Amino acid sequence: MTTPKQSPEPAPTVEKLEAQERRLVFPRFTYDDAWALGSLLVELARERQAPVAIDIHRAGQQLFHAALPGSSPDNDAWIARKRRVVERYGSASYLVGARFRAKGTTFEESSRLDPDVYAAHGGSFPVTVEGVGVVGAVTVSGLPQLQDHRLVVEALEHFLSRA
Repeated sequence: MTTPKQSPEPAPTVEKLEAQERRLVFPRFTYDDAWALGSLLVELARERQAPVAIDIHRAGQQLFHAALPGSSPDNDAWIARKRRVVERYGSASYLVGARFRAKGTTFEESSRLDPDVYAAHGGSFPVTVEGVGVVGAVTVSGLPQLQDHRLVVEALEHFLSRA
């Protein structure tokens, strides 16, 4: 007897991704908030035995970094490339890629940016402060891009529900 293959979950629409960004806004974002959010991400990743690296930046300063078993220096390179997309576009790296795909192209083909420096792949999400705007990024690397994105969103939802 064969087990039916599970079809992959459909990718979220641009509208759904934009709604996530509007909803996931901080009242403030302190050093302690970065530590608590990063620690929550580590906890979630350990529960799933996810081989990820986690990074939180604010205003050009790294406030949190963790590398879990199974991650590699390549994950840190991906983090930097995805974070640069958030810093340049002010939107989640997955959303930026989805906007290009919605236009029938890809980020790599049409952005005119160096793919060794920028990656519009899921996993980096803007840290947006109410009344201020985007002040940083929280980034995960090590899973397929949609899973990286979903892990960050899950952590943000959980963190902000307690705020």
